[in-house]
Amino acid sequence: MWKYIGVKECNEFLLSLNLFKCNSREKYLQTIYAISNNKENNYKVYKIKKRNGGYRTIYEPNSLLKEIHKNILLNILNNKEISKYAKAYHKGISLKDNAIPHVDKKVILKLDIKNFFESIRFIDIYNTCFTIEYFPKSVGMVLTYLCTYEDHLTEGASVSPYISNLVMKEFDEEIGEYCTLNKIDYTRYSDDMTFSGDFNPSDIIVKVRKMLYKLGLRLNDKKTVILTNSKRETVTGLVVNNKVQVNSKYRNKIRQEVYYIKKFGLKSHLERLNISDTKQYLNNLYGRINYVNSINKTSEFTNYKDYIAKLIKMYK
Repeated sequence: MWKYIGVKECNEFLLSLNLFKCNSREKYLQTIYAISNNKENNYKVYKIKKRNGGYRTIYEPNSLLKEIHKNILLNILNNKEISKYAKAYHKGISLKDNAIPHVDKKVILKLDIKNFFESIRFIDIYNTCFTIEYFPKSVGMVLTYLCTYEDHLTEGASVSPYISNLVMKEFDEEIGEYCTLNKIDYTRYSDDMTFSGDFNPSDIIVKVRKMLYKLGLRLNDKKTVILTNSKRETVTGLVVNNKVQVNSKYRNKIRQEVYYIKKFGLKSHLERLNISDTKQYLNNLYGRINYVNSINKTSEFTNYKDYIAKLIKMYK
């Protein structure tokens, strides 16, 4: 389709994408090519500490590249369909949707993909998202460069999550079909894969490892977990033994905080916790209550929500 397209036509194609606001055609094109050729200079790279003691590398694009990413996501990528087994990074889907298929199952297997975003390479992104079927080759390459850092996907860019779902679509569909044939439920939430039913976990592990290898991805064997319904089963942080709900420790912590506020007063409660920012604390507590209610709504936590909402209004 694009066999005889030249530089002029490619530039017109790039202009038609409206990747950022600019009144000058020349400046628009110069900026797009400059960023795609020097993309590493348009990121702030830093590390944040993980709960396990390690560090996660975050790649934060500058404001202009953020705008470009936003428009690529909204105008190009969102039109591409992802697998029904992917339960993260798209509207209308939540942690609860990832957990529901695994409620009250005999065996749950949880697998983790090692260095997920950074292991998704330039060529996979190009072939999945910006292929010559829909874009002139040079345009597709520029778009891929704009979405990568040192030729890999980044954690911190708004386009990365959806791109990861598109790259994993074929994997999800093949694994999902295999699981359906063997009466196993499968979902993937970013780099977390969950399998549930009555099956031999080692069979799944072998198959997944082989299929990931084709994509240049690896399992993080340290995070492989096998659970049975004789113990507490959790999927992406939610308990799924009998129904989907937030674990009791999390819920009880909220109950305790609301109780202390009612019994001793908000001021005394915050002094005991050595918290000075009342508004931030109340908003945080309100958010945690909302989270519990979004997973399993109850009158108890709805009452908590209404009570804290009144306090928030008082301290505005």
